[in-house]
Amino acid sequence: MRTINKLYDNAIKDVIEKYPKIGEVLDKHGIGCTKCKVGICKLKDVVKIHYLPKEKEQIIFNEINNILNNLGGR
Repeated sequence: MRTINKLYDNAIKDVIEKYPKIGEVLDKHGIGCTKCKVGICKLKDVVKIHYLPKEKEQIIFNEINNILNNLGGR
């Protein structure tokens, strides 16, 4: 089982490059990391720096975890 914890300290640009569906989740929730030219924020920080309610943060992280867990052996 893959979890978001293994990607927490990775740059968001690298995460989205490897897992494009994570970029789709962030876009869906109004976090524009896919359009960012820099992309060095860590995954664990990209949600927090947008000052979303804790409940919304949890929804986003749950969706990302679902993506990672559905990858199976990848």
